[in-house]
Amino acid sequence: MMDFAVVIALVLCALTVPGFGDTGSGKAQSCSDIRQFYNGNGFSLKGVPQSEISGEHLRICPQGYTCCTSVMEDSLSNLSRTEMQGLIRDAGRALQASLNGQYKAFDDYLLELLNRSEVVLQESYPPVLGFLYTQNTRVFSDLYTELRRYYRGSNINIEEALNEFWARLLERLFKGANGQYLIGDDYLECVSKQSETLRPFGDTPRDLKLKVTRTFVAARSFVQGLVISGEVVRKVSQVPLSPECVRAIMKMTYCRHCRGVPSARPCANYCANVLKGCLANHADLDTEWRNLADAMLQVANRFEGASSVNVVFLSLPKRISEAITTMMDNIDTFNTKVSTAVSTLTHKTRTRTHTYRYTTASPHFIILLPIKLIRLRDMQSYWVSLPSTLCSDRVATRAQGDDKCWNGMARARYLPEVMGDGLASQINNPEVEIDITKPDMTIRQQIMQLKIMTNRLRNAFNGNDVDFQDTSDDVSGSGSGMCADDNCARGPRLMAPNTDRPKLYAYPPENKKVVKASANHNLPFIALYLLSLVTLLLRR
Repeated sequence: MMDFAVVIALVLCALTVPGFGDTGSGKAQSCSDIRQFYNGNGFSLKGVPQSEISGEHLRICPQGYTCCTSVMEDSLSNLSRTEMQGLIRDAGRALQASLNGQYKAFDDYLLELLNRSEVVLQESYPPVLGFLYTQNTRVFSDLYTELRRYYRGSNINIEEALNEFWARLLERLFKGANGQYLIGDDYLECVSKQSETLRPFGDTPRDLKLKVTRTFVAARSFVQGLVISGEVVRKVSQVPLSPECVRAIMKMTYCRHCRGVPSARPCANYCANVLKGCLANHADLDTEWRNLADAMLQVANRFEGASSVNVVFLSLPKRISEAITTMMDNIDTFNTKVSTAVSTLTHKTRTRTHTYRYTTASPHFIILLPIKLIRLRDMQSYWVSLPSTLCSDRVATRAQGDDKCWNGMARARYLPEVMGDGLASQINNPEVEIDITKPDMTIRQQIMQLKIMTNRLRNAFNGNDVDFQDTSDDVSGSGSGMCADDNCARGPRLMAPNTDRPKLYAYPPENKKVVKASANHNLPFIALYLLSLVTLLLRR
């Protein structure tokens, strides 16, 4: 019976001895392949074994026969971390480049429209009234300056800017059309105050205010959405990998070299679980990222049709000219209404005003909207698809049922099921140890940024103005999500909320006071006890 037990024990020991290199041979295998690989990555061959050694010293890779020392394991672990972080950042840069391209294209497009609109306004004045434009050049140029400043993110109320434009234009045109009178500033102020009632420019100011405000609010929020998106991608792509993630990536990537099967690429599902665990916090961006993309697509639809940026911007000269024509054609009627509403004009000399018709110059060319909405749609699934993208393109074998792939222990089929997306789904991840109760605070802060920007885009879609302030938590301005340098970071920004981790105490701070007070309270009893003891000893 004892002999049988010994035989069984020997058989079990033989079965549990790890094989090496899948050769089935008990002969020690050469380490020439990994020596070449290791040296090719810039590491010294000092201490690298010529043939396999026992692997009890390994902390990450399987502890069978191996060609890796502890130093080699550490070196390859650092290499795997650097390479994976590089892959994540490269994927982020590709998305940033796409967002940056759309940002620059739309920015150039909008500024070109504004510049062209200003030129067309100047060309719309007939030669006979050229002096009116010359005298009021500053009024028109100030309007376009304010529109550009608003688009750039300055804290300007665009409706007030338009009201100021019409008020200044009215005062100057009224004074110019009534040059035969002595008109003081107080009188002009009265005229300006009566403009809402008398409507010297007809319905144009009110109609134009609605269209221009909606268009500019949409344009500014859309550009800001592109900027914030790029900023989120940049910051999240730079979040360092956790130590547990680095261990899992090392095991997946280079332990096969130590094990003697460098040609066996990681199994697809194995890679999926590793990267879903490593990028669990990244995947939690998905909901708000999709909400932002949807909001941007909605706002982008504002740039089409009768209320498109092209139509509104290039129609500004025509509408302003029509408004001036309305006033100049009805200047006598307007003067009468003004005289009735305020005081009688002091007559200097009387000259007949003439009726002039403004020729509205049509745009010389049509500028096509450069937004590629398909790119916005494509980016919606970026964060949840990142693990599969990295696995399929750079890391793992494509065959799902491959039994010749690396499963983390040997060249064999990978059996565990693939985890879901996001931090909460990784509670049973077999490859990466994750504390699902401790989310990454940098990524949580970026989720908050996405929520804020989405809310502002939805307001913009409904025509509500929003105030843009600095969102960057990088006060020094060391980088933009859109650009590699600060030169093209021209878009408006939002204020980032404070998302610092709250301070935690093992006990409430006031407990310290309680403990201290309790100790002080016991001092009289201790003193009484010592006094009694001394008295007893003296009696003896």
